[in-house]
Order: sequence, then C-alpha cells, then structure tokens
Amino acid sequence: MSSVVKKAVTIFRRYGGILQTSQALKNGIHPRTLYAMWDDGIVERLCRGTYRLSELPPLSNPEMTTIAIKIPKGVICLISALSFHEITTEIPHEIYVATLRNTKYPRIDYPPVRILRFSGEAYAEGIETHTIDGKKVKIYNSEKTIADCFKYRKKIGQDIPIEALKQYWQRKQPDVSKLLYYASVCRVSNIIRPYLETLI
Repeated sequence: MSSVVKKAVTIFRRYGGILQTSQALKNGIHPRTLYAMWDDGIVERLCRGTYRLSELPPLSNPEMTTIAIKIPKGVICLISALSFHEITTEIPHEIYVATLRNTKYPRIDYPPVRILRFSGEAYAEGIETHTIDGKKVKIYNSEKTIADCFKYRKKIGQDIPIEALKQYWQRKQPDVSKLLYYASVCRVSNIIRPYLETLI
C-alpha cells in the first residue's frame, strides 16, 4: 500500500470509516487516489458519492446509515420508524424520511426513499437520536410515529396505524398522555381517541 493510500485510509478512519467525496477532497484525498482505493477494494461504495473502508465490519443497517449521511436533517418516519420500534408486521420497501418543508436534499440512487415534507411542530416534535453503525440517525419515537401514521393513513393504508397502536399497547409501556400529545400535534386526536378507548 503506497504512502498516499495509507494517509487516505488514516483520514477515513478519523471519520469513522465513511466519507463523502466532497469530504475526502476537502481533507486532501485526490479523486485519483479515491477511485484507485475503490478499484483495489480498499473502500466500497455505499451509494453515489459515499465511500466506506472495506476493513470495517458489515453494516447492520446500511439503508439507515446512508440516509443519515445523505440527508442529515431527515427523520426516519412512518412505516420505517414503526419497523425500527418493532410495532408493525409491515416490511417497508422504501425508507420513509421526513424533511422540513423547503429543505433541499441530494438525489439518492439507493436505498429507495420516500420523502415527506413536514413543517413546524409536526417536524420538530418527538425526534430521538439513535446510533446505528456508528452514525447518529434521527427517528421519531413510537408515540409520534403512531400519530403520524394516523395522519397519513390514506397514503400508507388504514390498517397500518391501527395494527401499530395494538402492537405498541402489547409490547411497550403504553403512555396515553404522550400518545394524545402527539395526536394533538398531528391534529388526529379525534381519530385516535376511539381506538384508544377500546384498549384502555
């Protein structure tokens, strides 16, 4: 391994083993070096413009890691968040990501992404930060996610939020006040309340 490549590997390690092309260039890694590292299998491409050291252990969740890198202000929501919290039997075929209205985001070839535009409290409330594969990933908490799913029930299917509410009730320590608070934020209190009453 040449001294130039060794220096580049050291820079990658300083950033947790993952760099975007723009970061690599800013840190003095020449594009030729980066592409040579890719050709030689020293780095692998996570997605367009994002590279990761091949020596690292396999990613447990490459899709969410990619989203955290490419859309740093995005928040995992709806079915993807339900799946993370293990309160759905649905398998999301794309990553649902909430962004603040008018936020620009890059084109992403992989994973398949569904962007939803949230605003104000609907975007800012209920965000948790989880570390996945060394990257900080923003995900709405269980209660906010359920409220969001009721709000977007016509887009994702009427049965999904009802099933999620039942599973939340069985698997988690249900917090009615939190659920009602986020239902109020999402303006679905009147829709959720009858389902809640059947569970309490």
